[in-house]
Amino acid sequence: MAEFEVVRQAVVSAEPSRIHGLIDDFHEWPAWSPWEDIDPKMQRSYGGAESGVGAEYAWIGNRKAGSGSMTIVSSVERQIGIRLEFEKPWAATNQVTFELNPVEGGTQVVWRMTGQHQGVMGLLSRVIPMDRMVGKDFEKGLARLKATAENGA
Repeated sequence: MAEFEVVRQAVVSAEPSRIHGLIDDFHEWPAWSPWEDIDPKMQRSYGGAESGVGAEYAWIGNRKAGSGSMTIVSSVERQIGIRLEFEKPWAATNQVTFELNPVEGGTQVVWRMTGQHQGVMGLLSRVIPMDRMVGKDFEKGLARLKATAENGA
């Protein structure tokens, strides 16, 4: 097994509380998530708490979108932790953290995902590192989060 970490960050011209609300409520993710437009027919479901700790989101999509779920496991003013479980195209459980750090001109948003490669992904990651697989998605998501937070602020 090989551990991995993918990290991207951006400064958003909005208060941490505005950004927190967009991340802490899965119902807000369609406005900024980089994966929402991969499959227009993707099926989504929400469960647990409305937002914050215990909120759940699940999806089933085409081969590229795959299927899986997310659960918010921690949520404080400046940090949100999410357990991300993929079922397809391969099984994996990763930890996702969003850090919201006040800076001059807004909020520095740090999006981090950590996990371990197992099975086929362990072999594939030797050729294509996880950072290369999802780093651009994080960048796209942060750009969309920035636009959403700034336009609605």
